Amino acid sequence: MIKVQIRDEDEFIKLGQALKKAGVVASGVDAKMLILDGLVQVNGQVELQRGKKLHDGDIVSYEGETICIVK
Repeated sequence: MIKVQIRDEDEFIKLGQALKKAGVVASGVDAKMLILDGLVQVNGQVELQRGKKLHDGDIVSYEGETICIVK
């Protein structure tokens, strides 16, 4: 499991940013394409919004990788 930490001054991180920060994708464009293709799940549901706000405790899944959002 990969942990992605939300910056102290923020309450959330956007899905595309979380995928980049976790090292799952190389760029925002890559993240956008994966998300729009329906390949990314947030808390067990397919998510199609790159700007989806993720909060502490949210779980992102992509191709067998699990990303946990922590504060």
